[in-house]
Amino acid sequence: MNPRTLALHLGLFAAALSPAAFAEPSRDHDSILAMQGEYLVDFAFDETVLLQPGYERHPAMRSGGNETVIVVQDAPTKIVLQHILVDEKSGHVTKHWRQDWTYEAPTRFEFSDDQTWQVRAIPADTTRGAWTQCVYEVSDAPRYCGTGKWTYDNGVAMWTSDTSWRPLPRREYTKRSDYNAISAVNRHTLTPGGWTHEQFNTKVLRKPDGMQVELAREFGFNDYRRTTEVDFKPAYTYWAATKDYWAKVRARWERYLGQAPGVRLKTKVDGMAMIIPLFEQAGSLEDGKKVRDAQIDAVFDEWVERAPVEAAARK
Repeated sequence: MNPRTLALHLGLFAAALSPAAFAEPSRDHDSILAMQGEYLVDFAFDETVLLQPGYERHPAMRSGGNETVIVVQDAPTKIVLQHILVDEKSGHVTKHWRQDWTYEAPTRFEFSDDQTWQVRAIPADTTRGAWTQCVYEVSDAPRYCGTGKWTYDNGVAMWTSDTSWRPLPRREYTKRSDYNAISAVNRHTLTPGGWTHEQFNTKVLRKPDGMQVELAREFGFNDYRRTTEVDFKPAYTYWAATKDYWAKVRARWERYLGQAPGVRLKTKVDGMAMIIPLFEQAGSLEDGKKVRDAQIDAVFDEWVERAPVEAAARK
């Protein structure tokens, strides 16, 4: 276990017992940074409240994996954490999701339509003293953002987002077509053995006329438990070989997500038209080959475009 990570984690629990510095962004910064490390992860999703006549509860989902969380950027008001999965038996590495945290962010992207994310201003009262977390797909394509404040009541470090929209998760869009968006609240909590990610989801069918039909609520629980029993060296080897490449990929996404109007993908909902070539290019770097910037640009030129300007912004 990383000694600095352990010290941060244990120190946060001691510091949380004192109300001093409650609103200090440095304290929140350390709470976010404490999520780095090596974990055994369990993923659980259960439909709970059924909201439409005749709707039948879908089977619960259970899965898990071995995941390391690597710090890509660490600044006082901006932290980037990259998740990487490792198969314990084969050593196979999969670049997983990414979470970016920004203190008092002025804007964020929001899932507005099929394969479309609009960049919108965050109200001043919402972002003041708060951190915005944005989550990205394995290809670094956008998924969702949420804004909220860290709290430390009763010695527990916890961040809870506002309600925001996200597209269907990978576990669903290959099986479901009866809804097309999730309205979600996310909560991250530091625990003595790691951290947890709770998701309070409502599955919604958003219709072209603006009508919204809520089908069911779902509770998601992702449990990250620190481990020293898994060899994560393949993940670090992969990241050492490809981190500069993925930095270039992130920079290209930022051209769309760093300012309005946002981005629209021309891929199918699974995103594989971008995931496959980007992962193949990263794999070439692992094999000691070179990837030209023009090759990355070609993928973006084919599958990514600017989102349409929203009507309100035209006035």
